[in-house]
Amino acid sequence: MIEIEGLTKHFGAVAAVAGIDLKVGKGEVLGFLGPNGAGKSTTMKMVTGFLAPTEGRVSVCGHDIETDTIAAQRSIGYLPEGAPAYGDMTPRQFLAFIARVRGFEGAANKARVEAAVAKTDLDPVLDQPIDTLSKGFKRRVGLAQAILHDPPVLIMDEPTDGLDPNQKHSVRELIRAMAREKAIIVSTHLLEEVEAICTRAVIIDRGRVVADGTPAQLLARSRHHNAVTLTVPAQDAANITTKLRTIAAVATVEQAPGDGGTVQLTAFPKGGALLIEDVGRMAADDEWKVQELYAEPGRLDEVFRAITTHDAARAREARA
Repeated sequence: MIEIEGLTKHFGAVAAVAGIDLKVGKGEVLGFLGPNGAGKSTTMKMVTGFLAPTEGRVSVCGHDIETDTIAAQRSIGYLPEGAPAYGDMTPRQFLAFIARVRGFEGAANKARVEAAVAKTDLDPVLDQPIDTLSKGFKRRVGLAQAILHDPPVLIMDEPTDGLDPNQKHSVRELIRAMAREKAIIVSTHLLEEVEAICTRAVIIDRGRVVADGTPAQLLARSRHHNAVTLTVPAQDAANITTKLRTIAAVATVEQAPGDGGTVQLTAFPKGGALLIEDVGRMAADDEWKVQELYAEPGRLDEVFRAITTHDAARAREARA
């Protein structure tokens, strides 16, 4: 439903996007990640037709975004960064206006507005000027306009930005419910968002794709993938550490202070081996006084840091 080939964007001598190839199909929720300045927003603006690429092409539902722009944009629901809207309008007025822009009049217009309002829980502020709304409600107005025409493709920049935990949960549930019939791209800096709603994650850095896989595949690249963490009494830590190191699949054991006279031990596996059964069996056989024992799925932030350029390094490169 979305095909991106060789997408490139130069601003003077700076390559903001440096040749991205990507396909997103129906039923996929793609998490689009990268450090600040990596080219995420620039890419999304080109995919939606709001910025012309220097090179490359984008096709949305079979329509070229440059040569068949209107047809491509009819297929897109777009929530840009900041969710701009007319502040002197109420959400009701703004959504009715968007529905008219999308070609809905009369009863169809009203039905589209009511459906979008219901999905985004805007009833409490429906007749307040948008300028008076909280950041969270403004974000929900932006989301409502993006889904109002029930597009097959949704492209959203930070859809849960400014929302409280309950609102985030509602929006994530909405995205999951819509995902079966749509292709969705979610640009976000919240790694928890990727694990919560995405079926696939792409990380870009300096305008290039540096990782592409399911959240589970990315987690498997973490040093903590399949590591086992135990919380034990401080006086037993040295003995338990020695025992853990006798397990053939354990590469190393690290220690961190716990609470109330405890120590947290983490056994890291060799080559991502599964440790939990061996560690659990040893703990039971030796009757360790374990307060907590669990296997780690991995840490996405660890993977993200490992494969992207840090801000300081990026600044040094820019100066050079």
